[in-house]
Amino acid sequence: MSEDVPSWARRIRALREARGWSQVEATERMRRHTVDALPDPDHLVRRWKAWERGENKPSPHYAPLIAAALHTVTSALFPPDNRTDSGLEIVNATGMDTMEVVSRLQSSSVDDATLQALRITVDRLCSVYAHTRPEELVVEARRWLRRIVEMREERLSFRQRRDTLELAGWLALLVGCLEHDMGDRRASEATRQSALGLGREVAGAGILGWAHEMKAWFALTSGDYRGVVAAARAGQTAAGSHSVGVQLIAQEAKAWARMGRRGDMEDALERGRVLLDSLPHPENTDNHFVVEPLKFDFYAMDCYRHAGDDRLASTLADEVIRGATDVNGFERAPMRIAEARITLGVAAAREGDLEGAVAFGRQALSGARKSLPSLVMVAQDLATVLTDRFPGEAEAETYLEQLRELRRCC
Repeated sequence: MSEDVPSWARRIRALREARGWSQVEATERMRRHTVDALPDPDHLVRRWKAWERGENKPSPHYAPLIAAALHTVTSALFPPDNRTDSGLEIVNATGMDTMEVVSRLQSSSVDDATLQALRITVDRLCSVYAHTRPEELVVEARRWLRRIVEMREERLSFRQRRDTLELAGWLALLVGCLEHDMGDRRASEATRQSALGLGREVAGAGILGWAHEMKAWFALTSGDYRGVVAAARAGQTAAGSHSVGVQLIAQEAKAWARMGRRGDMEDALERGRVLLDSLPHPENTDNHFVVEPLKFDFYAMDCYRHAGDDRLASTLADEVIRGATDVNGFERAPMRIAEARITLGVAAAREGDLEGAVAFGRQALSGARKSLPSLVMVAQDLATVLTDRFPGEAEAETYLEQLRELRRCC
């Protein structure tokens, strides 16, 4: 395909081919997602071919039907043109820098501008989570959490007190995630419980939902798949309409995939896709606690790797890597990219390409930013295939030894 074809056109074709569908079959699947009358089959196939060539970008009427047919999210396939830069700077938004915010907190000068600066600070910390070493970020996050908790002793209005507790809840979630990334399971669970308590105190559906999501995540990395489903479903109830519901459903889908229950897996993925498609496009897609459309490829990739659908999993892995890398080559989400490379390694190993599989695997394990329990869990998938397909091979052993070393850190 020509390099000047728009990304949405390239992706339409890639996802269709990954599922092994003809263009005729793809258009027929569009019809299953609408009660409206669509053009006759020949006309619709001609339109589909034009879309794959990058001609006549689909209208708002057709875009969600194409996305639904391909089992993806509309704004992942057709991103909005007016995406704004994430992570507002404190000085630009409030006229004060970090030192002034700290000074105000220490002098009990808490007003709406100070609270807004705190919100931006928390958003910034959550937004750099994906690519900042946890050992560095957790120090700053704990420092800000301590400052906000100390504000409870000051004279605050009811609204101010609620706002500070909510900010503390989000920071506690962040700290818990970082502790888990570093392999400190006991500390991460204690912090998660603290976040859960703060969420209950402020009736924050998002905080409650993410606290349950963390429990599901912990269970997944521990191999407790029934526990994943239980935590995910409890979280969906607590989260209501909050976007975390999508990630909770995704954790459920991952558990079903590992239990070999493909029907339940695909049902969960479709529920998550429909929910995510119904939500507005988030303003800050970098915030760890925002479920942005491109995350859906990441969820589905993991599931289809376990289902043994290597062609589709590899296509989704390629999309994950593209979506998590900016135009300058900076990896915005290195942990997602690492899991995508493991997926490509698994597919290569199953095809008999030992050299390619090990290259992908070792690259995945060598990144500076790691979530140790998650990476070890996913990396074991490749280790299992290498052990089964290439027993005793020295090249496979280089990857297995690298994984054993990583596992010692957990």
